[in-house]
Amino acid sequence: MFWSAEADTSAVLLAQMPVVLPAAANLYSALREPAAREDEDGTHFLFEAGGQTIRIARLAGVPPEIPLAAFVPLDADGFDRMEGIGRLLRALQGRTIPDDHRLTPQQKRRHRHMLQATDGRMNGATYRDIAGVIFGVDRVASEHWKTSALRDATTALVKDGLAMIAGGYRMLLRHRRRS
Repeated sequence: MFWSAEADTSAVLLAQMPVVLPAAANLYSALREPAAREDEDGTHFLFEAGGQTIRIARLAGVPPEIPLAAFVPLDADGFDRMEGIGRLLRALQGRTIPDDHRLTPQQKRRHRHMLQATDGRMNGATYRDIAGVIFGVDRVASEHWKTSALRDATTALVKDGLAMIAGGYRMLLRHRRRS
């Protein structure tokens, strides 16, 4: 599956290299395009390196056999794009690619719980049953359910899970913003 370059801010946008730059050391020939998909925006493909996948979009009208340059718009997503470009350059030069840290381990766990809670609710489970699965039956039983913080946490997980299903999952493609 290919996300649009607008939605996936880590996608590397490639354009024709300006003539003012030397083309001799350009690494464009190392880019393989298996299972590429073309549309009006250009050619989209995945570059596999070091066990990781880098999304690439060669812009429309740019042939694959010419030296390429990465394109970084001067906007709020510029740092995301630069990180993607850095990952691609490391891969092309055979260097170690750092892990993608868009989500912390805590965020990954919360997203998993959101999907579990939403799935349970959509299949008729009560909030109390869902809380028992996620937080443990003994822990849920040890508190008065009507005033329990676990009840509030469970309803929030279901609400946030439904929001993700309704399109909020796209935020997972964006990088966290640092101040």
